[in-house]
Amino acid sequence: MSRMGGRPSEPEVEWKPRTTLGIMVASGKISSMEQIFENGMRIQESEIVKHLLPDIKTQVVSVEIVQKQTDAGELTRFNALVAIGNEAGWFGIGKGKASQMRNAIDKATNASYLNVIPVKLGCGSWECRCQQSHSVPFKVQGRGGSVTIELIPGPRGLGIVAGENIRNLLKLAGLKDCWSRSFGSTNTMSSTAKAIFSALRSTFITG
Repeated sequence: MSRMGGRPSEPEVEWKPRTTLGIMVASGKISSMEQIFENGMRIQESEIVKHLLPDIKTQVVSVEIVQKQTDAGELTRFNALVAIGNEAGWFGIGKGKASQMRNAIDKATNASYLNVIPVKLGCGSWECRCQQSHSVPFKVQGRGGSVTIELIPGPRGLGIVAGENIRNLLKLAGLKDCWSRSFGSTNTMSSTAKAIFSALRSTFITG
């Protein structure tokens, strides 16, 4: 089964940093996500992202039931895919597997925090040229499995021209206007999400 939607906030637990980067963030020596990526540091604690991006949102993209026949009987496991973003240039996806749905979602959520990336926003549309950060700065393409996603800059007011699932993920990253083209079976959300992640990451890699 598949669903898109936010999750209710959970009670805050006091964060006790376990890594050097975590200690630097908690002490205030590093105060932004930009500093982390500019210095090529690796994020190993989800709390780092939560601390620096307090307005980050999570969306459960899909939860699939996987059943396997074993000597002890039928084994049921859940595969979850979760996306995170602050709707302003930060985005991540993560996958998690567990025998219980809640645990699978929690694992996927934690993985998405560790996979967060910066998204370069801009106005690459020849129809607009407003210099505001509402679209992608240039055409980008990403691939995940058999799915390929192409994002093309759009003028202000266009909106995101894409299917609902793709549109929701792009909004989470901060895009407001763009054209999109997709190739392959976009109903396979794991591949589609990877393709979107790849396309958004290339806004920096190729730019």
